Amino acid sequence: MSMLRRREALWFYLFASPWIIGFVVFLLGPMIASVYISLTDWDSFTAPKWVGLDNYVRLLTDDPIFWKALWNTFYYAAVSVPLGLVIGLWLANLLNKGVRLRKLFRTLIYLPTLVPLVATAMIFKMVLAPSGPLNDALGLFGIPGPSWLLESVWVKPALILLSVWGAGGATVLLLAAMKGIPRELYEAAEVDGAGPVRQFWSITVPQLTPIIFFNLIMGLIGAFQVFSQVYILTKGGPDNASQTMVPLLFNEAFSFYHMGYASAISWLLFAVILVFTLIAFRTARRWVFYETEVK
Repeated sequence: MSMLRRREALWFYLFASPWIIGFVVFLLGPMIASVYISLTDWDSFTAPKWVGLDNYVRLLTDDPIFWKALWNTFYYAAVSVPLGLVIGLWLANLLNKGVRLRKLFRTLIYLPTLVPLVATAMIFKMVLAPSGPLNDALGLFGIPGPSWLLESVWVKPALILLSVWGAGGATVLLLAAMKGIPRELYEAAEVDGAGPVRQFWSITVPQLTPIIFFNLIMGLIGAFQVFSQVYILTKGGPDNASQTMVPLLFNEAFSFYHMGYASAISWLLFAVILVFTLIAFRTARRWVFYETEVK
């Protein structure tokens, strides 16, 4: 290296050092420590006792609550993520039209994403109460409203309803991508006789697939790590009907002080997220289209 290159490298590492130190101390270090802790029996008060893979074996073979929480997490992700994508795409398509007050509507749709999740969960706890506004509205049509958060049949749909409330973030990204689609493509389609529906499925959706893919990945990761809504609204009840992976991990770690067991849950959750993310990236080659890519 020349003197100039060495000096530039030195300045680079100097300015990047706060992030590097933070990454090593607060992320990489705890991750490595959690691998060791997951192989021990540790209650955070006594010295860790090495147990090998016993925590993982117990999780996979002798813990029905873990399997129920895993199923609930799969169910939540499988419904909330596609539903959020569809609603976000529908709203973005509506806002892309030349309607009056569209700037106001864009603001109102994005506004719920700015509200802290804890505050949103507290509001929904009142909305979904047995005598709350939602059941009152259903009563106007002669429909008896259920106890959304107290019945095992309805508690997961209630959590999914809350997740849809934050679809404004995906809507804004999709709307921005729609604005970037060349108008010439639609004009050429009109000349060929394509109607609005055909244009939407043959031009708009393929052009949006990179943003849809991004929202899919972020939605999957967020859905598998759902915590605040469950902890505030139901704490996993009733009868673990809404128990998901992260609240289960939290309870094992900070309610029962099973730190080794909780660390094993966290690494299994990491493996699940990694597998689904890799599957999404693998299948993306078939349906995600980029402007500079020829298929």
